[in-house]
Amino acid sequence: MFSKPAPKPDNRISPAPESNPLAIPAPGTEATARNRARPASILAQNLVIEGSVQSDSEVQIDGLVRGDVRVERLTIGETGRVEGQVVAETAEVRGRVAGGISAKQVRLHSTASVEGDITAEQLAIEPGASFEGRSIKLQRPKAEVAPSPAPTTAPTATPSA
Repeated sequence: MFSKPAPKPDNRISPAPESNPLAIPAPGTEATARNRARPASILAQNLVIEGSVQSDSEVQIDGLVRGDVRVERLTIGETGRVEGQVVAETAEVRGRVAGGISAKQVRLHSTASVEGDITAEQLAIEPGASFEGRSIKLQRPKAEVAPSPAPTTAPTATPSA
């Protein structure tokens, strides 16, 4: 009828064994850099930036940027606006862009409005999106092939007089 209560689990943190895949790598190791997720930078709806924005990670714009944007991954929210050039690896647009976009992948959602040229390898435009400009296929630079050297001929000997 009555039994002994089960022992409470030990909540203390003990060192992780070497074989534990969840173990945290030592600081300064390459694994630390790979495992550390970089959070996105968010520019809030009521924020106005006069000048360029540059980042090597993800940026979400819900406010207004009057200047160029150069980031790894860009998301422009429905209330977001960019008045300038956009250069990114990937760009998702739900708001407005007045300027050109150059990215490997560009997606214009149904609420997007772009006035400017888009240079991209992949471009997706949802029904309802507004796009006024040119779409230019991004051409990756081809690896230069060094011309093979022309066959050389042995110099001919001229008789001496």
